[in-house]
Amino acid sequence: MTLKEKYVALRDFMSGLGSCVVAFSGGVDSSLVAKAAFDALGRNAVAVTVKSETMPDFELECAVSVAGEIGIRHVVVRREALKSKAFTNNPVDRCYLCKKDGVKILRDVAREYNFKFIVDGTNADDLADSGRTGLLALEEEGVVSPLALAGLVKQDVVGIAREVNLPNAGKPPFSCLATRIPFGEEITPGKLAMVERAEEFIKNSGVMQVRVRLHDGTARIEVPDSDFGKIIKNRGLIVNEFKNLGFNYITLDLEGYKIKNRNNLH
Repeated sequence: MTLKEKYVALRDFMSGLGSCVVAFSGGVDSSLVAKAAFDALGRNAVAVTVKSETMPDFELECAVSVAGEIGIRHVVVRREALKSKAFTNNPVDRCYLCKKDGVKILRDVAREYNFKFIVDGTNADDLADSGRTGLLALEEEGVVSPLALAGLVKQDVVGIAREVNLPNAGKPPFSCLATRIPFGEEITPGKLAMVERAEEFIKNSGVMQVRVRLHDGTARIEVPDSDFGKIIKNRGLIVNEFKNLGFNYITLDLEGYKIKNRNNLH
């Protein structure tokens, strides 16, 4: 099948749902689902972004912008994730707990609109990642994953997103800020703020894909191998900024950033 044919099949699947709420982060996966939902269902589809302390403001701004470009109705619901001790204790099933709470919010919106289905942007590649405990929560809650059901892998998603002119087709993947803190270490507003500001500083130096992992006061910077030179070139500025943010030591992970590490908290 061509990319265009794959999109038509995706749109037809969405049409068969009749109505749906799209779990919408503003990333390319959920954006493609939102686009197909809107093209198929129009006013019978609504994109919902659940904004908590683990989602940076720039990600919300992106979600609002992309939803506007698509034309789909967009609802933003605020959630105070850090009020949950079960979540802030940062257990290995943290993502499971988070997804469970998030789906409750989506279900409330679905009831408000009298829409039957909740859909998300999980793709076929995601299903192969055993570290994604949140997938179990989605399955238990009956969330439909159109991309995965269609067998669409990340490469397909990006290609189709370009085919249908999504504005964020080239957007790098992003995981919530809580994934920067190792399991078992308490998640606090201060730690999340440190990580968010540190990553923003690195991005301002021209590095688009970055993770700053926090290990008991040490920053472990993950960037693609091709961007090592930018980090070394700006190391003085980075060290100064990171120390001002509260990091004691600043390191560069020589393994580099890899997509498989997006939920890796070693």
